[in-house]
Amino acid sequence: MIKVAMTGVYVNDVAKAHAFYTEVLGFETRLHMELGGGTLLVTVGAPEGAQQDLQLLLEPGQGPIAEPYRTALREAGLPCIVFSVDDIETEYERLRGLGVRFTQPPQDQGPVVAAVLDDTVGNLVQLAQPKE
Repeated sequence: MIKVAMTGVYVNDVAKAHAFYTEVLGFETRLHMELGGGTLLVTVGAPEGAQQDLQLLLEPGQGPIAEPYRTALREAGLPCIVFSVDDIETEYERLRGLGVRFTQPPQDQGPVVAAVLDDTVGNLVQLAQPKE
């Protein structure tokens, strides 16, 4: 059996991304290492033991591949990643209360209700709740 162990998201500031993804979105830090020269290796994951085997790598988004990729996704209005939520309305209100800017409020999108937020580090992120 093959499973996803880690996926990455390019960010324009790893430290700022780490703060947003943990303090605002509620992920927990899985790995935080200084690699020298100000380079950080940071992964986060779902809190409280959920999906212990899955990590999100916060990758530096500068460079000839990452920068155009991030820019193209953002300009097209496409999220770089989708996170599942149990109650999208509750998360939407909680995050708005924390000052998170949404580019799309919760709306019906076929099999899910989805919203899109700005992660403050160069990306759009989608929250999706499967319909019952």
